[in-house]
Amino acid sequence: MSNLIARDLWEIMSDEFVMGDEIAAFVAEGAKTIPEIAQHLGHPKHEVVIWVMAMWKYGILKSTGEPDADGYYGYELDE
Repeated sequence: MSNLIARDLWEIMSDEFVMGDEIAAFVAEGAKTIPEIAQHLGHPKHEVVIWVMAMWKYGILKSTGEPDADGYYGYELDE
């Protein structure tokens, strides 16, 4: 998906369940940052933030607690 195509917030949120499964499978391999998840999914970071924050809110993901050199936190499954 091109980063030049802007999607409406409703469209992004409606993908939450599908993307949640893909994100969970990817971070099951080890903690990943928002940019890493975005690159893996082929979606812009601002969309991934919405999905990851929803997963964090509902206890599916947890933060690793320390940001990387670029200031991004890693996220992993909260088992």
